[in-house]
Amino acid sequence: MNLNSLMSKIEALLFVVGDDGLTVKQLSHWLEVEPMEIEAALSELETNYSNAEERGITLKSLAGTYQLTTKPEMAETIKKLVENPNSQVLSSASLEVLAIIAYKQPITRTEIEDLRGVKSERPLQTLASRALVQEVGRAEGTGRAILYGTTKEFLNYFGLKDISELPPLPEAAEEDEHEETDLFMTKFQEAFNG
Repeated sequence: MNLNSLMSKIEALLFVVGDDGLTVKQLSHWLEVEPMEIEAALSELETNYSNAEERGITLKSLAGTYQLTTKPEMAETIKKLVENPNSQVLSSASLEVLAIIAYKQPITRTEIEDLRGVKSERPLQTLASRALVQEVGRAEGTGRAILYGTTKEFLNYFGLKDISELPPLPEAAEEDEHEETDLFMTKFQEAFNG
């Protein structure tokens, strides 16, 4: 494999794993290349990032783990994004997951997905990255799934002293509507059959 191709593959893998990073041994395993070739490609990547003023990211080695990080000189630019709540509007999927967690916590991702009927990994990642939800423990049983709950940041964001201040769910209203629907269906069937 040529050096440019190897560097591209390493870059892609490091981008995908994010903060977890990868070691030379892991990269060697996934790319089926000798560790010496991985080290040479990492060295070249690091040089390319360091010497390119037009790049906002760089390659860092932390305790033998390589990861892509933003360059320190990008701090002000990133700070504007992080501090501007208007630029961080949550998607409807994220808001839905947040509501489920707020009312049903602690809850596993599988339980959330069962309630929503769709995958919820991405909204959970978004909420965790914004410190609105966090891991609060592990479920008992096989696999010991992660339990999610809201954070102090969630309470601050919504102006709550504690979780008990959440507005009640409109269960009573739903039951009334269900009874009205049943009554309507009964009368409809009587009229249709009569």
